Amino acid sequence: MTNAARSPGRLSRRGQGAGPTAYDFRKPIKLSREHIRTLQIAFETYARSCGTLLTTRLRAVSNVTLASIEQLNYDEYVAALNNPTVIAVVGLDPLPGTALMEISSSASMTAIDHMLGGPGGPQPERPLTEVEMPLLRGLLERMLGELRYGFETLVELHPKLKEIEYNAQFLRAHQPGDACVIASFDMKIGAEETAHTFCLPFNTILPVLSKTETVVLSDAERSAKDMAMRNLTAGLSSAPLDVAVRFQPIRMRTDDIVDLQPGDVVPLGHPTTQPLEVKVNETVFAHAVPGNQGARLACLIVPAPQEASPKESGRP
Repeated sequence: MTNAARSPGRLSRRGQGAGPTAYDFRKPIKLSREHIRTLQIAFETYARSCGTLLTTRLRAVSNVTLASIEQLNYDEYVAALNNPTVIAVVGLDPLPGTALMEISSSASMTAIDHMLGGPGGPQPERPLTEVEMPLLRGLLERMLGELRYGFETLVELHPKLKEIEYNAQFLRAHQPGDACVIASFDMKIGAEETAHTFCLPFNTILPVLSKTETVVLSDAERSAKDMAMRNLTAGLSSAPLDVAVRFQPIRMRTDDIVDLQPGDVVPLGHPTTQPLEVKVNETVFAHAVPGNQGARLACLIVPAPQEASPKESGRP
């Protein structure tokens, strides 16, 4: 099996004419280019140190290289994994959430074979024995230590191996639609070439990336970013919005509403000394008093009630 077939980081099925997907601007859950660069630095550091660890631990020339970083839904990630495969459930103390570290079954069996003094080579597809499981857990824990080293410039992680699963379909670490960051690696242990992936919850890693300012933009990139910001600001500034000037709402019985006739007077609970609310999509952003401008109704923007009478609030 080729590396591309095993790696969910390079999913060929994503390019099969799925068409455009809806983007909700109220929930911007998309990795920015700066975030990807920051993660790339961390995962490349992990890959280098992990390759050195495997070479030393397994006494076989090993190499780990970062292949891709992308954002997928959890169900997309699970659907791309082989079955069976080795999936380590990892806690990311002090960060919330659960990460997944996936290594193919053949790579795990090859690593165990080397640790027991074997030559590696083709391995059987079977569950691990009681003797092999502690060896694999020890190796995965050492690899998680290298992950801590890779992320030390971003956050002080203390990864902890919780459990090991073989079938991702039975593992409910996240909801199917949850956004995840998938880091895919090409792994070589001796003559065995395979794939290795990390699945990080998006909501767990995003606050860490948002606090980090390690990426330095070039002059051309900064100019392009500033131009995009100006264009976006200009577009938003000219976007039309429906604005409403409203009295405070009142409650009425259904039969009173049905019996309303022209000429009836409905008393409002709005005090005459209190300004009206100026709203957009039920969000109050100003206050006003009613009036007119020539033959048209108008309103005059006034200070908010709490700002209009400073003496009443106890301020001098």
